[in-house]
Amino acid sequence: MLIEAPALGALPGLRHAFFTREGGVSEGLYASLNGGLGSGDDPARVAENRRRMTARLGLAPDALASLYQVHSAEALVVEAPFAERPKADGMATRVPGLALGILTADCGPILFADPANRVVGAAHAGWKGALTGVIEATLEAMEGLGAERGRITAVIGPTIGAAAYEVGPEFRQRFEEAAADNARYFAPSRERPGHSLFDLPAYIVARLERAGVGTVADLGLCTYSDPDRFFSYRRTTQRREADYGRLVAAIALAP
Repeated sequence: MLIEAPALGALPGLRHAFFTREGGVSEGLYASLNGGLGSGDDPARVAENRRRMTARLGLAPDALASLYQVHSAEALVVEAPFAERPKADGMATRVPGLALGILTADCGPILFADPANRVVGAAHAGWKGALTGVIEATLEAMEGLGAERGRITAVIGPTIGAAAYEVGPEFRQRFEEAAADNARYFAPSRERPGHSLFDLPAYIVARLERAGVGTVADLGLCTYSDPDRFFSYRRTTQRREADYGRLVAAIALAP
């Protein structure tokens, strides 16, 4: 049902999980632990799935805060679960017992923690958010609450891997125009001439390290290649399915 990161599990006073698609009540395309409020799944089933997640974290049923994610570089300070989800892709808090939840289905979920200063954060880093600065915005939100970058541990959860992430020349050009050395995150596709394979996890790691994060870890798990455990937008698209479930990555300060 969940995957824990050793780098975060070793830190005191935290609860975290990268939830898989296993252990929920949803059916069909959403089977079974779909956390996506914006999916076409039965809302009652999604609510029960999210209740199961907070229970596994040892938190109150209404303790999970999540965003209306729009692939932006916006990050917010969170003090309570939202009555209406704001549009943003990063969060930070110092409120004990409040879980910050990021939803993904190929994009990179990043969980952050500075246990010394009692601040946690979470970010949804797809290619667009990572390129335009959601990682840095989340770190700035954490710093505003007293975190120090050198004390922060950041972990990248299940994300589409390079072998499954084929992109066109316009995509690659956008990255190389932003920074010439971004070419190192692309390899030639063997399937389609002129196309490339993009290593999103490696790009996220580099952005975190360049931003001065003290400890960076990547779980090295590919959403696309493991359909039993993970939802994948790209896999769903290739199968021409109508919709897809969302994975949840969550972190909280222990209450």
